[in-house]
Amino acid sequence: MPEDELTALLTLNRIDGLGCTGAKYLYEQFGSAQEIFRNREHLKEIIPGTSTQTIDALCGSGYDSFIREELDFIEKHGIRCVTIADSDYPARLLDCHDAPLVLFSLGNVNYNATRVVGVVGTRKATDYGRRMCHTFIKELHDLCPDITIVSGLAYGIDIESHKAALEAGFPTIGVLAHGLDMIYPSAHRPVAKQMLSDGGLVTEFMSRTTPLGHNFVRRNRIIAGLSDAVVVVESAAKSGSLITAEIAGSYNRDCFAFPGSVGDPYSVGCNELIRDNRASLITSAFDMVNALNWKVKGSGEPAIQKELFPDLTDQEEKVYSRIRLKAQGVHISTLMTELNIPYPHLSTILFSLEMKGLIKQAPGSLCKPL
Repeated sequence: MPEDELTALLTLNRIDGLGCTGAKYLYEQFGSAQEIFRNREHLKEIIPGTSTQTIDALCGSGYDSFIREELDFIEKHGIRCVTIADSDYPARLLDCHDAPLVLFSLGNVNYNATRVVGVVGTRKATDYGRRMCHTFIKELHDLCPDITIVSGLAYGIDIESHKAALEAGFPTIGVLAHGLDMIYPSAHRPVAKQMLSDGGLVTEFMSRTTPLGHNFVRRNRIIAGLSDAVVVVESAAKSGSLITAEIAGSYNRDCFAFPGSVGDPYSVGCNELIRDNRASLITSAFDMVNALNWKVKGSGEPAIQKELFPDLTDQEEKVYSRIRLKAQGVHISTLMTELNIPYPHLSTILFSLEMKGLIKQAPGSLCKPL
């Protein structure tokens, strides 16, 4: 059995066929990865439906040398390893049913920045798409300078998003579809190095992972999960950015898209997102900021700071800190589960925070920051 929790998580992460949803489900059922391995031979009795292949993989010992080499690689290269049990694990991802158990990063990544926007689009960006990407991010910085930009470091709109963020002075995070032993595409290595000082590179994949097609779909869900909102700048009818938008919707994230000319092959995807009400139409950064009800620089209504309310109790601060991470709101049941606060007590705390002008309670039992 793996000797510690990190080794157990890495081993669990390595098992073929389990999948991110299955791994998270098992983890939630047992409370730790080590506990899964302690009960692996009785897994089918504990969780009916568990496949024989999964049990065989958990009982096998073929991963030991690989995991030891991975731990050496992590230590040698100064890679930050955050697990789902850690306090600095991205809070936005905790709400996602298929959240990764482990994230690896290089650079200066703040997983829980106040505001995070995912910007994605076609790999075959046109002049229009590149221009809209840079204009949008520059305008966004003028309105809200405390935003982090997330994208996938791919060709086209992704790399333009990272470049525009660096030019504007935003932290920017690149989510990879492979391990941190490589940069794909290699042509983007100079931009990736620039990103390390303010932002960085993030992946759920261990080293020696080939950037195959299905890994990019898994990568897309992390872009969506880390973000408060996802913006599709330019997209063909079939594009990974549309998958990201679909995942963002399933995570209850706000999704926005820039319209393009009718008949333009690289605007079809955006136009269809807007037509089908899967994304809101925007023509500027202001449209998005206004839709999210984010306070803007120079508006005369600065974001409320905790220090203005010295009378907050410890639990009020705890609840408010969790709510303000998600502009679209946090469900009351999520707060109860994550913060371990019974409903009657939580209800009193939420009422107090609402009276102090820090939150509002919205339909659907959502609590939103003001």
